[in-house]
Amino acid sequence: MSQETVERVYTINLGKVLLSPNNQRAKRAINMIREFAIHHMKSESVKIEEEVSHLVWARGIRHPPRKIRVKLTKDDDGTVLISKYQEEKPKKEEAVEKKPKQQKTEKTEEKPEEPILAKPESVPEKKLETKEEPKAKQEKPKKEQKSEKKSEEKTKTKSNVKRKKK
Repeated sequence: MSQETVERVYTINLGKVLLSPNNQRAKRAINMIREFAIHHMKSESVKIEEEVSHLVWARGIRHPPRKIRVKLTKDDDGTVLISKYQEEKPKKEEAVEKKPKQQKTEKTEEKPEEPILAKPESVPEKKLETKEEPKAKQEKPKKEQKSEKKSEEKTKTKSNVKRKKK
């Protein structure tokens, strides 16, 4: 009896690797991947591809990834091959391109007419107004500040004199 090849995609949680000592985490991660494959694919013979090993060891022995996405393939012989999972991109690009083009053309036709006319007229006026106003505001406070300082000094001296008498 021949069995067909079985392919499954799993995300393996390697969070418990952090419980092991710093200098043995990547080794433990590889062992956890192997145990996961044995448990889920019901086979004792497991082979790990180099790509998966490179993924685990990429950041060194102390910092393996927390999760890893793999594809498990079981052959007729009962051997399990663990390989890196690569997503297949479906042909959604054609469907996505058609819809936005229709919507974008409609929106672009409506919007440019109104904002272009309104913006150039109002923007320069605001700039002129803002330039003139700060100058006038700066001149007035200087005179007021001097008079305010004098009145504050008088109140301070009066309160200080009262405190000294008490």
